[in-house]
Amino acid sequence: MVRQRSILLILSTLVAFASLSSLLAQEEHRSETKAQVPSLDKFHTVIYPLWHDAWPKKDTEALIAMLPELEKGVADISKASLPGILQEKKISWETNVKKLQEITGEYKAAVEAKDSMKLLGAAEKLHGQYEALVRIVRPVMKELMEFHAELYMLYHYYMPEYRLEQMRTSVAVLKEKMSILDKATLPARFKGKQDEFKAAREKLSAAVDELHEILKNPANDQGKTNAAIYTVHGEYQALERLFN
Repeated sequence: MVRQRSILLILSTLVAFASLSSLLAQEEHRSETKAQVPSLDKFHTVIYPLWHDAWPKKDTEALIAMLPELEKGVADISKASLPGILQEKKISWETNVKKLQEITGEYKAAVEAKDSMKLLGAAEKLHGQYEALVRIVRPVMKELMEFHAELYMLYHYYMPEYRLEQMRTSVAVLKEKMSILDKATLPARFKGKQDEFKAAREKLSAAVDELHEILKNPANDQGKTNAAIYTVHGEYQALERLFN
């Protein structure tokens, strides 16, 4: 009897450990859905006084004093890794980080040459390049970002391992996110793409509806389900590309 209890206790512990490991792994994957680069966020504390204080006042002494902090911030950004959800933008990110490094080099050269005009010009370019990196990390629409966060989990984790129940739950969440996205207003600066945006959004919405219907079928077909997920992912990419 004692031996039996010991075996049951060991089995219960193993099951509990496996469940905990699964939850921890899922939380780790969820962290990859945050479109954030901490070193870029931190760089804002340098860029803000540069652009909103020193540059408007043409305060070259302040700009010169900022060089060490700027160089450190750019070095940290150049070493940063993108979260999983931003991996599709890796080439664009690396290209723009390289530009940031080049502009920082121009900034440093202007400081060393004591050339105020070139320094002011480099500071302006530096701010513009920082904004370019921010646009890569932060999607144009919050609603689109939230939709992508759920799609990322479905496409990269639930589908490859064919976790059917998690897939069904995930697609139900996608339906809710899509409903919110359907009501979202396109930012004013993209008003020229309103018709393209509406058409692409309708295709994405239809693809989500189709996937939802497929997963409702108890006699689930894995090939058909995966094909529908690929379609949703493709339609999302087509919509997101409108903002590039």
